[in-house]
This record gives sequence, C-alpha cells and structure tokens, in this order.
Amino acid sequence: QVQLVESGGGLVQAGGSLRLSCAASGSIFSINAMGWYRQAPGKQRELVATITRVGSTTYADSVKGRFTISRDNAKNTVYLQMNSLKREDTAVYYCNARPWDPRYEYWGQGTQVTVSS
Repeated sequence: QVQLVESGGGLVQAGGSLRLSCAASGSIFSINAMGWYRQAPGKQRELVATITRVGSTTYADSVKGRFTISRDNAKNTVYLQMNSLKREDTAVYYCNARPWDPRYEYWGQGTQVTVSS
C-alpha cells in the first residue's frame, strides 16, 4: 500500500504561481512513476504531468512551458511548480503513484487550485 498526501493548493490570481507537493509513504520502494492529474467541474480527470524514478517527464500540451514536475526520491515527494496560471487551470489536482506492478495504482485525496481573473 502507498499513501499520498497533497498540499499547496489554494487561490491565486491569473498569472501567478503555486507549488503543489505530494508526499508518499508506505511501500514507496514499489513506486516507479508519479504524477499529477486534474479534474475541473463537469470534466473528466486529465493528465497534467508525470515523472519516473529516473526523472523522465511528460506533460500535457496545455501546461508545457508553464508547469514543471520534479521529484525528490530521498524525501519521497513529488512537486508541481505551476507558473503563469490561467483560469482554465482551475481544478482539483490529484497526485498519482504507479508501482512497477501495473495492477496497482494509488491516488491522493486531491487539492483545490482556483485561479481568479
């Protein structure tokens, strides 16, 4: 089992920045990739960014150049630095962990990010 706890969400004006953190505990040795997804009201959950244990990253086209995902394996924590935020970035952001065993997947409880104009 892996437990994920997110923090860092909040209210920010358009053009501003926020940094999300996700701390993992439990069977952390089993984790390969970690990432962030988001879900806006009335929309499906979508991928924001992922990072593997060795640091390979992927980003949604909508956040490329604005968001940066990073990972501190010593602290078992993944971060999402969000710059130049837009109203359309408003959503609940969820941390995700994918073990080497593809049968499993873990989610955090979510943290609200609201971008005002």
